Amino acid sequence: MRILHTMLRVGNLQRSIDFYTQVLGMRLLRQSDNPEYKYTLAFVGYGNNPDHAELELTYNYGVEQYDIGTAYGHIALAVPDAYAACDAVKAKGGNVTREAGPVKGGTTVIAFVQDPDGYKIELIERKNETGGVGLR
Repeated sequence: MRILHTMLRVGNLQRSIDFYTQVLGMRLLRQSDNPEYKYTLAFVGYGNNPDHAELELTYNYGVEQYDIGTAYGHIALAVPDAYAACDAVKAKGGNVTREAGPVKGGTTVIAFVQDPDGYKIELIERKNETGGVGLR
């Protein structure tokens, strides 16, 4: 397994992009807007997946501020088969909070599980991955 990206919810996307690129020296790797579901994503980092983990900045339309603690989104892990990974997590007593299926507004198959402390972990299906959650 490896970390793909970490997601943070931000109140002002451009301000956040400027901070991560201008202050911390990351690059804006890609950006996508999804008006139907009212969010915009910007990925920043020092390099692209799969060689480098990225930071996903998510702007939800109309939300300008988050309380400390709610800014955390999730950790993402690559898995070769999200459906099988969910089955394996459940078989080991884990909590699947979103069953595997396409992401809203896209085709990538994802799922979410929750750790014992309530932190969310996204499983992103990447067919070329080996091993993964419960599949070793």
